[in-house]
Amino acid sequence: MIRKSPLLVVLSTVAIALAASPAAAQAPAKPDMAKAKEIAQNVCAACHGVDGNSTASINPNLAGQGADYITRQLQHFKSGVRANAIMQGMSAALTPADMVALGIYFAQQQPKPLTARDPALAKAGQMLYRAGDSATALPACSACHLPNGVGVAKNFPRVAGQHADYTYAQLKAFKAGERGNDKAGVDVNGKIMRAIAARMDDAQMKALADYTAGLR
Repeated sequence: MIRKSPLLVVLSTVAIALAASPAAAQAPAKPDMAKAKEIAQNVCAACHGVDGNSTASINPNLAGQGADYITRQLQHFKSGVRANAIMQGMSAALTPADMVALGIYFAQQQPKPLTARDPALAKAGQMLYRAGDSATALPACSACHLPNGVGVAKNFPRVAGQHADYTYAQLKAFKAGERGNDKAGVDVNGKIMRAIAARMDDAQMKALADYTAGLR
């Protein structure tokens, strides 16, 4: 039986409580899915593919990602909580209703399976994903992202089938403090990943990225 580290237990509790608050749960009753499809195909498709499956490994796959997670990231891009010049520009004109509808749209798309590129690297990643690293008190990724990598509801994203290059880049960004370090403390889940990534070395990040790319 895999036990969560005290760090993960405390931070996960805070994140779940925040996500369940009324402020985080606001959403229009009837999202405009026709508009969301139009935005996705005319704007988002350039980087994320028409169906949310990106053809560029540095851009994330959005197909099958949690709707609430996508909405929250768009909110963070627009407000500047998450820094990315391209996404801040793309999200600038989106309304709160647009962001909710886009989350739903991409969550409904079918993700295309990927495969790990290096069997040996993926095997090392599998061990970390399932059991963590007791030497550094690194918790198992499966505790929050689940054994199949689909993530826990609105709090933790789907990592299964994500491009290894993108996952690796995000883990490096968390460790460097480029994500999850907003002064207002809005990105609680980002702070969780920042604390966890700080316990990883580069080889571990690469191994996890390769393993989760082929996870189904």
